[in-house]
Amino acid sequence: MSKDLFIKKCAEHGLKVTPQRVRIYEELRRSFDHPSADMLYQRVRKDFPHISFDTVYRTLLSFSEIGIIHPVEGYHEQKRFETNAEPHHHFYCIKCRKIMDFMSEAYNSIMIPKEIQQQCTVLTKKVVLEGVCKECR
Repeated sequence: MSKDLFIKKCAEHGLKVTPQRVRIYEELRRSFDHPSADMLYQRVRKDFPHISFDTVYRTLLSFSEIGIIHPVEGYHEQKRFETNAEPHHHFYCIKCRKIMDFMSEAYNSIMIPKEIQQQCTVLTKKVVLEGVCKECR
């Protein structure tokens, strides 16, 4: 999402656009490592030394609530975030904890089991593969 669209979406939801919020969004947008709130806090405080972790965390939750960013599955650690709204899946390295995006039409087309269809309404499908990345092998 472009900066202009980000600003528009914030305005539509009554979320004030501050320099800190813009910086948090821009850092997350250029990050492909699916950073946690703490990782973003460490990066953003280089430009805003007085920003608190709580401000970064609450900002991420607000962004998530209005659909600007998306939380990434837990992976046994802190919640992590991304801006990629396109249908995709994740590979999680159990050694270095890197999360990588990948596309797969086969995974997008996985059939929902009847038991789940009868009990729930599925809105999205995300497959998570866990293993060891090539750098850690």
